[in-house]
Amino acid sequence: MTGPLDFTPNCMTTAMGIMPHRDVDRALDLALSLDVPFWPQLPNVSYYEDMYAQVSEHFPGIAIDPEAQKVTFDTAAFTEGIVPYSEKMLDETTFELSPRYSQVFHRFLARDLSGYPAIRGQVTGPVSFGFRVTDENDRPLIYNDEVRAMLFDFVQRKANAQYRRLREKNPNAFVWTDEPGLGWVFSGLSGYLDTAARRDYLDFMTGLEGPGGLHLCAAVNLPYLLELGEDILSFDAFQIEVLPRDYAAAVDAFIEKGGIIAWGIVPTDSESLSRHTAQTLADHILGYWRVVAGETDLSVRDIAARSLLAPARCCLRNIGPTDGSAGLQVAGPACDRSSEEQVVERAFGILKELSARLRDTLRL
Repeated sequence: MTGPLDFTPNCMTTAMGIMPHRDVDRALDLALSLDVPFWPQLPNVSYYEDMYAQVSEHFPGIAIDPEAQKVTFDTAAFTEGIVPYSEKMLDETTFELSPRYSQVFHRFLARDLSGYPAIRGQVTGPVSFGFRVTDENDRPLIYNDEVRAMLFDFVQRKANAQYRRLREKNPNAFVWTDEPGLGWVFSGLSGYLDTAARRDYLDFMTGLEGPGGLHLCAAVNLPYLLELGEDILSFDAFQIEVLPRDYAAAVDAFIEKGGIIAWGIVPTDSESLSRHTAQTLADHILGYWRVVAGETDLSVRDIAARSLLAPARCCLRNIGPTDGSAGLQVAGPACDRSSEEQVVERAFGILKELSARLRDTLRL
């Protein structure tokens, strides 16, 4: 890895990759309105933009069924495809996102990205893909040792290819690995446990060309996540409610070595969002940081300086009404936009207000 990014985040804003929008330009404009913009994944535009379909391009044995909206794997096709795949591995274009699998990525690259302090991409992680996609016997790929090893290498190459393209547009580029599947490795029934995932992830992060990033919105074991070799961690902080004191040492160690934490603190469902303002969310995250400051030598300002702020999760299926009955007011015409789009746009607005409030309060 090249190491941490060459900027101080100071409570700047970024967001999760997946968005519910059907209008590509509107989604791009929204993503580019943040301090650290990203290219959105828009599965409502095309199934090929789905996080699992998108990363699978050129992996042997994989087939995409856009009508059924399913990624399938065939072991025999995988075996037959290994030799042709190995012949294409030295060609960097094998691992680049084609316009078919992400028109949004290419339209993002067409924008002027040079003036931002940093830009970001994302790729679906090997653990999540391995748990989600199954073979012809409905067995998750993560349990097949040969497939799993190739999958980690494949996604690493995907991340590196994407990083190279982004870095052409901005020297402070990074790609994070989207890994909701890491929430499953603590289940005794998973068959692929946290110890194996840690070993595989440390090797995976070592092979990344750019700053290593990790993102998930599943149940959080923060100390575990902070020790997987990444430079940037993004997670759903809103769900924690009260930060345990025994998390403080891990946060301290990660920040002291130059790590950046993206705190997903703004809820993206209308029910939760209606109960919060920028001020209540500022109080919420300051409460987390005070716990860490109280247990370590870091000050709240030290923590904030190494922090990005983000929405808590993506929102492809909203929880709760957006007609005002939950107290959620959405600016602008909403008749042609889905409930999920309205909620995400409102969350982005609160996110920016939260960032400005914290930066002013802490004099960042």
